Amino acid sequence: MAKTTAGWIPHSKRVLLLFLLVVSVSTALVFLLRTNSDPCDSLRNGQPVTVDRTQILRQSDARVGARKNPLGFMKSKLVLLVSHELSLSGGPLLLMELAFLLRNVGSHVVWITYPKYEEKNEVTYSLEHKMLTRGVQVFSAKGQEAIDTAIKADLVILNTAVAGKWLDGILKEQIPQVVPKILWWIHEMRGHYFKLEYVKHLPFVAGAMIDSQTTTEYWKTRTHDRLKINMPETYVVHLGNSKDLMEIAEDNVAKRVLREHIRESLGVRSEDLIFAIINSKVLFLISFYRKSILLILAGLNSIIFQLYAAFPTSCVIDIELHSLWFSCLKMIVHLCVSRGKGQDLFLRSFYESLQIIREKKLRVPSMHAVIVGSDMNVQTKFETELREFVQSKDIEGRVHFVNKTLTVAPYLAAIDVLVQNSQARGECFGRITIEAMAFKLPVLGTAAGGTTEIVVNGSTGLLHPVGKEGVIPLATNMVKLATHVERRLTMGRKGYERVRERFMEHHMAERIASVLIQVIKKSKGRSRT
Repeated sequence: MAKTTAGWIPHSKRVLLLFLLVVSVSTALVFLLRTNSDPCDSLRNGQPVTVDRTQILRQSDARVGARKNPLGFMKSKLVLLVSHELSLSGGPLLLMELAFLLRNVGSHVVWITYPKYEEKNEVTYSLEHKMLTRGVQVFSAKGQEAIDTAIKADLVILNTAVAGKWLDGILKEQIPQVVPKILWWIHEMRGHYFKLEYVKHLPFVAGAMIDSQTTTEYWKTRTHDRLKINMPETYVVHLGNSKDLMEIAEDNVAKRVLREHIRESLGVRSEDLIFAIINSKVLFLISFYRKSILLILAGLNSIIFQLYAAFPTSCVIDIELHSLWFSCLKMIVHLCVSRGKGQDLFLRSFYESLQIIREKKLRVPSMHAVIVGSDMNVQTKFETELREFVQSKDIEGRVHFVNKTLTVAPYLAAIDVLVQNSQARGECFGRITIEAMAFKLPVLGTAAGGTTEIVVNGSTGLLHPVGKEGVIPLATNMVKLATHVERRLTMGRKGYERVRERFMEHHMAERIASVLIQVIKKSKGRSRT
């Protein structure tokens, strides 16, 4: 069978490791507190800044680097955020990022989830707690408090098409008062989201915001042809990497430590070449003392990864461990293995690349394929097919399945090439692509969806067709990067430069700010009329 990351440690050793972790973190934090007279009063750009003690410090609170925060005009404004769920999937976590960006400039932010499940699980509890600690109020979607907030709000943001059900389900007769100040943030690319019950109010909102131009055109065509409605004024807003991710990506010591431990856990040598498909819906990072924690990272890393090995499939344990170590640098990830992500075609291409290398007698490093997003407990029919394919082709020693509870950043540090192989219409945006480029990785992606707006074909990566037609082209591209080291490294560097130029947190903030200015201006004009 193909290799799976799944270690085991005796109970007594688990306890010892956990104890060492707590002691190490405590010692480090004491040191940090002594070197900072007050963790909430710091110098930023030479100026003293005081931050509410209930909030986690972020360098972007008042400024974005040396720039004035483009969202500063949102200070004191009331913003209602409506999400269709509170989970580790991409949409809710992206909306939470926006919530924190708005809180950083002094906006009053309220969050509601509709429909909201009565029973809270560990994930929803953890995410609600993070929002409350950052000053985001969390209301019941069905209460009068939410309705009153919607009426008083300067701006209402519906997140994903499904969130539209809240309008008819709760607001009812108040809909005409609220619709003119709604910004609808859409991330979906799949056809089953095009239902009139979800989006019948879409033509009347102040504006729509979508993550890529490709997805925008698809929505305009699909709503017009299938639902016979027109989109409102629609804005394209490409996403950006957070400062926290960039700091890890640009810290060579941290990357080296992560790379060594991941490769050791996979049984892959330092000189081997890894192609990986990592289908994270989003990488969500919340930081506290980011630079200081990176200094602690190397010392604690072996303990952390042994703990992960001890609990390879437990989401609950994953969150508890994060609360100890990643309360300072937290990475929560939701991953998946599915046919739409193209892992099956990726494995076929990987096998074909090995055949090309053997037939042409090319000299290349030993090649490995890594699929991040497996689940040892619940193996779907699709994942069983993947493993059977690997076994039938006798490449178990080269293919590694990684469980879905592991964090993404260590794998970006450990691999050499990212494969973005989403099928059909591709990804709406594909944030993992810009995260990989931040780690100076070349990207082999499908010529579909948002990937075509991120990857510059031939410069920062190589594109191939979707479907079975793309199997051989992807295999050929794998061989190209395996046989041309300098080309691979050059693509990685150019990808990093492209991220610095277009896909940083401040770029996303500027793009969102431009949209909010226009939407609020339009909503005020409608209110007067």
